[in-house]
Amino acid sequence: MPQTWYVTFEVHKRGTLPKRRSPRETRTFESEAEARAFARAKFNEGLIVFAGTLNPFLPRRLIPSSDIPSWIEQDRGDEVAGHDAKRDPEK
Repeated sequence: MPQTWYVTFEVHKRGTLPKRRSPRETRTFESEAEARAFARAKFNEGLIVFAGTLNPFLPRRLIPSSDIPSWIEQDRGDEVAGHDAKRDPEK
């Protein structure tokens, strides 16, 4: 399956480096759920996080750092709703 989501996060400075490096790192994922889980982990570390879809994946989505908390909570809401539905099949 192709990589369709990315998560970009800030990298902490560690010591002195002989050459300049980017203050951010990006990882790619096959699914939105994997991207959310990774973004949640980095966000919980206190890092600034951005996410979105890679071209040519449509519809194009960009989740700025200000929207990351609500985006990662959407996944938790889906998990809770899905978990409750599995416990009570009449719902």
